[in-house]
Amino acid sequence: MSLSEFGLIERFFASCGASDASLILGVGDDAALLSPPPGRQLALTQDTLVEGVHFLANADPADLGHKALAVNLSDLAAMGAEPAWATLGLTLPRVDAGWLEAFSSGLCALARAVGLTVVGGDTTQGPLAVSIAALGLVPSGAALRRDGARPGDLILVSGTLGDAGLALRLLKAGGSVPQSLARHLHRPQARLALGRALVGRAHAAIDLSDGLAADLRHMLVASGVGATLELERLPLSPEVAASGDWSLPLSAGDDYELCFCLPPEKASLLNELERAGGCRVTQVGRIEALAGLRLRDPAGRPFHLQRQGYEHFT
Repeated sequence: MSLSEFGLIERFFASCGASDASLILGVGDDAALLSPPPGRQLALTQDTLVEGVHFLANADPADLGHKALAVNLSDLAAMGAEPAWATLGLTLPRVDAGWLEAFSSGLCALARAVGLTVVGGDTTQGPLAVSIAALGLVPSGAALRRDGARPGDLILVSGTLGDAGLALRLLKAGGSVPQSLARHLHRPQARLALGRALVGRAHAAIDLSDGLAADLRHMLVASGVGATLELERLPLSPEVAASGDWSLPLSAGDDYELCFCLPPEKASLLNELERAGGCRVTQVGRIEALAGLRLRDPAGRPFHLQRQGYEHFT
């Protein structure tokens, strides 16, 4: 079947996501028209996934559609924002109706599940890449930020760390991948409910895309503080724990969990946050006045990490 650029947009993406009373004009014009509710600020994020860099050439298109949106939702979660709208930039080597059907099903199912509407974007020909810009709403002045961590704060993370990194390692080695690990790699779940529960409670937050060590360093630099992480406290799945490789939870990346800071007097909120977020929450360290990130192994000795986290162009 031959489809034009506008034909594939109309067929696969014109009604992608939830219905939205704040959307005045969506897919099909030169730009979308949006009307944010009063008392809300817009949070805007954008991520691009490129074949061979962020996903393998044989990636399932439905999984890719889900993940392309999920990584953006994770950024919104780290700001405490509620998803509202997204635009999609899709670069395709050719038009494949079966691939597009599966891709749009993964993308649009997640959009509907979180109440987000795809309101526009662009398609072009070239090496396969997916770029999504997502917009969320947060009460004015209440967004979570990276620059609010304070000495004495508890450092906490959601979920488990290193599962996606181990899944990718096994895939590249040609081994079988347990479904529990594959789910973390192919279908990450943005911690939106937890992010909203942290508004007004957490001093700072960041999503974990490049690895705990690298992303926590971003928070420390933005806040002008340091920290010590206790490796024995890191929340690990049985498979990651059995690997004995601390680089998986610290620097493999692709976790899309939240790392956040709470004042010590709010430690009693942990059970409430777990219930609200529907996920495990674990204290892994503490913010300190001395700059830099210090790692302690289970014996209490300094631990030196060879690879700090994923970086492009290195």
